[in-house]
Amino acid sequence: MLSLRRQRRLYGTRSVLCWRRPTASWLNYSRTTGRDRRYERPSQNPGDLQLQEKAWNAVCPLVAKLKRFYEFSLRLENALRSLLEALTSPPYAPMQHLEREQALAKQFAEILHFTLSFDELKMTNPAIQNDFSYYRRTISRNRLNNQQLEAENEVNNEMANRMSLFYAEATPMLKTLSNATTKFVSENKTLPIEDTTDCLSTMACVCRVMLETPEYRCRFTNTDTMLFCMRVMVGVIILYDHVHPVGAFAKTSKIDMKGCIKVLKEQPSNSVEGLLNALRYTTRHLNDDSTSKQIRALLQ
Repeated sequence: MLSLRRQRRLYGTRSVLCWRRPTASWLNYSRTTGRDRRYERPSQNPGDLQLQEKAWNAVCPLVAKLKRFYEFSLRLENALRSLLEALTSPPYAPMQHLEREQALAKQFAEILHFTLSFDELKMTNPAIQNDFSYYRRTISRNRLNNQQLEAENEVNNEMANRMSLFYAEATPMLKTLSNATTKFVSENKTLPIEDTTDCLSTMACVCRVMLETPEYRCRFTNTDTMLFCMRVMVGVIILYDHVHPVGAFAKTSKIDMKGCIKVLKEQPSNSVEGLLNALRYTTRHLNDDSTSKQIRALLQ
């Protein structure tokens, strides 16, 4: 077991990441891009310098925010790997870890909640790609004209290339966590892979039981708490599916996928469609031959 001092240090380090602040900032970004489309017309009116200037002034603050979210994803990756190390180290079983290191388990859950929240908004907001594409086109055009804009100091060409790859993903934050989990498993060859997958499947089981058992579900004070639990459940399922050799949908999986999907589909469709889409499109093994027709039908 981790000493209380180390738990506090790890918890404090991860808390500095301030999950709620980026989530609120991301929500604000989504609202802004939803109503401010001043820079969609400039490409059709390249000679209108006033319009070009307005568009540029509108898009630069948004791109600066996109950069901060990208940088935040790198910090998330490091945070996740530290937490996985703490929650899978011998000699304790996954449930023992979750009981003994509750503060760290909570941080893990917070990461997953933020990740799914971020990606749900990203998938439903195509303006993000439009913003960044317009920014890059403008930078390229001015570079050809031997002009350097002040904004390039904020997001230079190398950074823009990395950000472009990040935001090209349908679920960029989830992709970051999946890669981090896979890398953690591959780099820790002395740690049995079951230690990691058992940790993930145990968390999925805990969430499912809380959601499907009336005695526990009635303790949820609001729909946000319930959504938090569903996001964590879906997050650990996806990570499990990426690192387990046969994935989360096989008959031998330690995750009750039928039960997990069922509790999701019992909720209003507008609140869980993004989570169901995450299971449909960001898992690795859903379309494997070993996946039962019944489970595939549930996700259709």
